[in-house]
Parts: sequence; C-alpha cells; structure tokens
Amino acid sequence: MSYIPTMGAFDMHGISRRSFTKGALFGGMIGAFPAFAQSQTLRVRLDWTPWGVHGAIHLAQAKGWLASAGLNVDVQDGNGSASTVQIVGSSSEFDIGHASLATMMVARNKGLALKAAAIFVRQGDIGCFVPKESGITGPAGLKGKKIIYTAGALEAPFINSFLSAGGLKKSDVDLVSVSAASKASTYASGQADAALSTIPFFVPAVAESRPSNTIRFADYKLDMPGYGLLAQEASLSGPKREAISTYCSVIASAWSYIYAGHQEEAVDAILSQRPQARLDRKVLRVQIDSLQGFLDTPAAKGLALGQIAIADWDDAVTTLTSAELITPGSKGADYVEQGLVRSIKLEKLIK
Repeated sequence: MSYIPTMGAFDMHGISRRSFTKGALFGGMIGAFPAFAQSQTLRVRLDWTPWGVHGAIHLAQAKGWLASAGLNVDVQDGNGSASTVQIVGSSSEFDIGHASLATMMVARNKGLALKAAAIFVRQGDIGCFVPKESGITGPAGLKGKKIIYTAGALEAPFINSFLSAGGLKKSDVDLVSVSAASKASTYASGQADAALSTIPFFVPAVAESRPSNTIRFADYKLDMPGYGLLAQEASLSGPKREAISTYCSVIASAWSYIYAGHQEEAVDAILSQRPQARLDRKVLRVQIDSLQGFLDTPAAKGLALGQIAIADWDDAVTTLTSAELITPGSKGADYVEQGLVRSIKLEKLIK
C-alpha cells in the first residue's frame, strides 16, 4: 500500500436544511428486508471515538431496530478515518467501516478494494473558521492573516485551490501547521486569525470561547463526499451483501428519524452506548445539528438519505484528481456500490 491519508481532518471530520416528514420517514420504500434464517452478525468499525456523526448508529442499537431487522451488530470505536479505511480494506476483522468517504476514494485508487455502501454527509465538511467580528466572508479576506491547519489532514492538499478562489497565494497568508489535538485551543485562544478544519466537529469546540463564521471549501468547487459506510468489494458481492444492505438501510432511516425532531434521542443513545467516554451533551447536540446542513446536494435531490448520487462522485473525482490525491482516469461510479440503501417502514422495527 503506497499511500493512506494521515490523521487529522480526514479523521474527524449552513446550506438549506433538508425537511424530513413523518410521511417520508414511515412511508414504504422500495423493497423489503430479507427474512434471515437466523440473526446475521456484523462488525462495524467507526471513524473515531464517539461524536455526533455516530448518532444514527448508536440510536439504531439502542432502539433495537437492528435486532428487529435480524442483525447482531458489534460496533467498535476507531482512531481516525484513515485507520478505519486501512483496517476494513485489508483484513476480515470488520464487515463495515464508517469513515470519511473521500479517504476511502484515495485508498481505493491506491489499491484497496473498497466501495462506498451508503452516504449520509453528502457534502464535504472541511472549511475555514473566522471570528464573527472579522467580517471575512471568503478566501479573499484572508490576505495577511495567520491561518492554522494540520499538515497531512484533508484540508492540506486543497489550501492552494481555496486561496486562489480569492485571488491569493500561500505567500499572501501566514500558514502555520499545528497538531489536530491543539488546533481548537490555538484558535479559540486568539493565537490565529483563522483555522481550517472539519466544520461539524470543530464548531462546538469554539462556539462559546470564540464565536465564528465558517467558509465552506465546497462553496468553492472543492467537492468531495463526507461520512458514510464502506465495505470490501468481496463482502458486497458475497453472502453478507444482504446483511450489509439491511444495516445501511436501517441507519439511513435512523438519520431520517433523528432529523424529524428526535435529535435529543440520538444524543441520549450516544451517551447510553458510550457511558465511559464522558461526553458533553451540548457538544453532541451541536454536532448533530451542524451535520444537518451537509446532508444534501443538488444532484441528490429526490434521493433518500443514504443513497448515492453519481454526479456528486464525478465531481469528487475532479477535485481529488486536481489535488493529485488520486490518479487521472477514474470516474465516480468506480467508487460506489449502488442499490444497497432500500426504503423501509421504520415503525415496523419500533418495539
């Protein structure tokens, strides 16, 4: 394996909000779950320790929806999207990974036989944080400013493109690399004028200490997928395909349930499933709320949450190719497995 992205924004990571109605949530979707002769066991590796992006995964466990769908699921925390992609792609230890799908695209292009099975965060979540009082609304306003980022993280290869959208070069700003662990504290304490990071994860870390506005990379044609589920090609064509499809479908419906006004239930589920993590309820809620603004793209209009819009992935190929993270010649369809997220009547799984 010649390249697997390093940790940082790859690991953690408003546009109009999607409207979820009870009709959309509980209405019949295409297809029904297979009747498993016995409970199917799946092992899932997450991208990181618990945060808001795991809301539907923990809620589906806590509600018993997965068990009712015939699945016995073991969910393990991770230590970065890159690590999760590597482990899921190179061994049989886990059936499914939850990670940054941009990371998966890079890894697949370099040789790991992985594909996206479902996507929940359709828009890339990387962006620039600036203090609200700064008046900065785009990259042009960053001239002469001190900007912190994490070398090797997902934001790093796109800095030139982001700055050039504002008519700037790297020499026009003071770029300083800091560790992912110290980025929030460095920015919150006023030691930098701006920070590049994953928006939903970073927002609650600085919301009270340094209220900020965000400038999305995606608004400057730096398109790439966010978080979702991935699996080995062999698993997607083998006997566990139906179980993986069922898992993806339940998690997709769980996200729809959450954004139909059940955000606090998702917070409760994360806290109950990971009591040892000493998580902050308010931080989890802000993360879940922040993620909602990244669920939709114009290309995904009319698709159920979790389903894949190939046009988005074609755009991602362009973005990642221009940053020399993947080699030229591939297309979006090469990175995804279609047809796994099926519609269900979630109320049938509610006990």
